[in-house]
Order: sequence, then C-alpha cells, then structure tokens
Amino acid sequence: MSVYDVPAELLISRVAEKLKDAVSPPEWAKYVKTGVNRERAPDQPDWWYIRLASIFRRIYIDGPVGIERLRTYYGGRKRRGVRPAHFAKGSGAIVRNALHQLEQLGFVKKTSKGRVLTPAGRSYLDKIASELKVELSKKIPELSKY
Repeated sequence: MSVYDVPAELLISRVAEKLKDAVSPPEWAKYVKTGVNRERAPDQPDWWYIRLASIFRRIYIDGPVGIERLRTYYGGRKRRGVRPAHFAKGSGAIVRNALHQLEQLGFVKKTSKGRVLTPAGRSYLDKIASELKVELSKKIPELSKY
C-alpha cells in the first residue's frame, strides 16, 4: 500500500489529524497569508496542519524537492487590478517552517538535491494510507480499483 492508492484529499486530512499531536504552528501562523496572491489569511483554523500534511505528501511524490519548487506548487494567480494577472509563488516562510518541523519529527532529511523522505517518513505515510484504504474499501466499493 502506498500514497498513490488512496485519494489525496482524504490522505491529507488524515495525516493532518495525526500531526496535530506532534507539532504546533508558529505564533505568526494566525495572521499570515499563504502567498502574495491571496487577499486574506486562511479561514480554516487548522490550515497549518493541512499544509504540513500536503507538503509531506508532495515530498513523497516528487522525490528530492526544494523550497522554491514547493513555493511554485503552492502559488497561484495574482490579480493586479486592471492589468493582466500573473503567476505568484506561495509563501517561502510557510514552506520552510513546515520542512523544519518535518525534519524535527524525523520524517524528512536534507540532501544536496533537496528534501527527501526518510524511511520512517515513508513508512508513516504508507501505514496511514493502508489504514485509510482498508477503511474506505468497506464504505466505497469503487475504491477497490485502486
């Protein structure tokens, strides 16, 4: 069983729930926007854990990945009034702090090519994915094709 065998949204929400016990968001997380392309801060009170779980899954899927590549992934369209919209990267501080927290938990390590999952991080995600697949296959028979 791996991360590819379950829907991403369900996996991310399950991992976010499990990470709530292990980490806490920075003090500034209540007031910060997730990028220059956003107008307001996130509405969800637990957005930090969701982003942390999403970054965790992204590293699993994309292999060695750096902060700039993750900023590009979490970026979006910046509206510029009457001028045409342009792409803007996501917040680097959010990505950097999330990676530091995952490193402190022992799930991610830094290499010369970027951040990669440790065997502990890979098995952690695989274990949650397998639990989720067993749980979902009973409720939703269409997921048995995964």
